[in-house]
Parts: sequence; C-alpha cells; structure tokens
Amino acid sequence: MTHAPNLSALLASRICHDLISPIGAIGNGLELLVMSGAGGSGPELTLINDSVLQANARIRFYRIAFGVSTPGQQIGRAEILSILSDMIAGSRLSVEWHIPPDLPRVDAKLAFLILLCLETALPYGGRVRLDLVHGRWTITAHSLKLRHDPMLWSLMTDALPGDQISPAQVQFLIARDEARDQGRAITAQATNEEMRLSF
Repeated sequence: MTHAPNLSALLASRICHDLISPIGAIGNGLELLVMSGAGGSGPELTLINDSVLQANARIRFYRIAFGVSTPGQQIGRAEILSILSDMIAGSRLSVEWHIPPDLPRVDAKLAFLILLCLETALPYGGRVRLDLVHGRWTITAHSLKLRHDPMLWSLMTDALPGDQISPAQVQFLIARDEARDQGRAITAQATNEEMRLSF
C-alpha cells in the first residue's frame, strides 16, 4: 500500500535543511572572529552567539517535529538529548528524557510535537518528564503556574475542526493528525499544577 506524500512535512524538511547551513556558517564566522581577535568581545557578540545557538537548536528540533519521518528510521538518544539541551538552554524549563537509547523517528516526532504543545502551558517554565514503558508514552509537565487552555487540548484529543487556532498553535492539530496516522490516541489530564499526556 502506498501513501501520498505529506507535502507539509516535505516542505518543513526542505526549509529546515536550507536554513541550517547558513545559520551554522554564521556561528562558524563568529567563532573565527573571536579566535582572530578582530571581532573583540562583549555582550553584543555573546547575544549574537546565543541567538545563533538557539536558532540552530530550534531548526534541529523543528526538523524532527515537522519534517518527514519514514518508517524504520531511527534516532539516537545522544542526538535527542543534544537537541533538547540546546533548545532549553537559558530557559526556565527542564526536560527529563527517560526513553530507551534508540527509538523510531516517528516516535520522537510525536513526542517533540507534544513538547511544543506543552510550551503553551508552561510560559513561566517548569519541568517535563517523558517516559516510555511497554510501548506507551507518558509525558508529564509540572509547574506552579500551569496555563491550561481546554479548547487547545481538546483539539488534540477530539475530532474538532480547529478553525479558530493561530499559527502559534498549529502543533496541536499536527500532533493529533500524527497520532492518528500512527494509530495512537492521545489522552490528556490536567490539574492546577500538572498535565499528563499519554499515547
């Protein structure tokens, strides 16, 4: 059985691929400036360097979350931890990845999409833990200032049209569709300080 190509995933992969090289080149250029002494040092260069690192991390993250994942493709723990570490550097968010060393890239894709969804619930930071036991994922977020929007989370768990969402919330629909394509159902529970998702 053949499947039609996912054009939005192909487009995301292409954009990430095309952006990662020039951003990497900017980072290399900054490093050369610092090594040569020509660029000096100071808060300006630090700000530029931090921004390049953050952009690089975001693109690597988005490439997995929004890009193409083919069946059989694997991703290693070291790569995932590197991406997550760079993504949350300087933020008030911590991520605990309690997942086997290697896993299918499609699993990482859905987990990353849900992490993007959880960002909307953790505007003041918090802690996220990801577990995988007997093929079932549990992703738990803790924060003293958890922001839970029932409408957004219902998009992920119900077959609602989602015509009221903004571009900043598109990950909810993509996560729902990705879970459906994988034959999974996402469940979500929330209290004042905790959100728990499983699939």
